[in-house]
Amino acid sequence: MNMHVGNLAYNVTEDDLRTLFSSFGEVSAVNIITEKPSGNSKGFGFVDMPNNSEADKAMKGLNGTRLKDQLIKISQAKPPAKRPSRGPRY
Repeated sequence: MNMHVGNLAYNVTEDDLRTLFSSFGEVSAVNIITEKPSGNSKGFGFVDMPNNSEADKAMKGLNGTRLKDQLIKISQAKPPAKRPSRGPRY
């Protein structure tokens, strides 16, 4: 299950999230979203856990808890919306 983790402190690392979620089970991927020019965190990211039961326990156990002085918000990630075609590129 892919989970959206919001309200992250800007100094939270992918290793911080992996460590936090791994106490609930296997973590297959962690990705903190960053601004392209600066590389700074945008304050949210995604954690993927292959076992839905473990992911559900992680969501319930960690949602609203404090990580580096921020109350994090966790929800199931929604699939990306399809974007309309911009036409041919030459």
